[in-house]
Amino acid sequence: MAGAVHRYRTRLEWVGSTALGYDHYDRGHRLWAVTDTGPVAPAGPDGLHLSSDPTFLGDPARLNPEQLLVAAASSCHFLSFVAIAARRRLDVVAYADDADGEMPEDDRPMRITRVVLHPQVTFRATDAASAPTADAVATLHHKAHQLCFVANSLTSEILVEPSSTVVG
Repeated sequence: MAGAVHRYRTRLEWVGSTALGYDHYDRGHRLWAVTDTGPVAPAGPDGLHLSSDPTFLGDPARLNPEQLLVAAASSCHFLSFVAIAARRRLDVVAYADDADGEMPEDDRPMRITRVVLHPQVTFRATDAASAPTADAVATLHHKAHQLCFVANSLTSEILVEPSSTVVG
């Protein structure tokens, strides 16, 4: 299987509000690994049930370490982003991310070489003046990336390709 690239996808979702500042928003969010057969729930009441990637004879109904790494990068970026937004009193009301990780077989030692985050952020603004500009949102993502301890711990390339919406 030389030359194969293994792909790991996750989906993160959060709905809430950061309008009241850093001390007053819910950090809880949901995350799934996404496979060709659908989402895989990350945990049950008796903990995580893990396996290896199905390519390496693992159980496709269970999470694998590669999915967890992509999930950790996505979750950490989210938490850093909403923390910064809350401190600036920007009202983030929804956040979703479809993250992708890549692990090429022919690039040794085998490892996740790249994670691409696709955060989709919805802001609420009372008027045009309170809506963040595209440049301001890009700066928020840049700062979130700098503050994310998972991104700072990895040697993999981590790209952020965001989009945002403002609702009234």
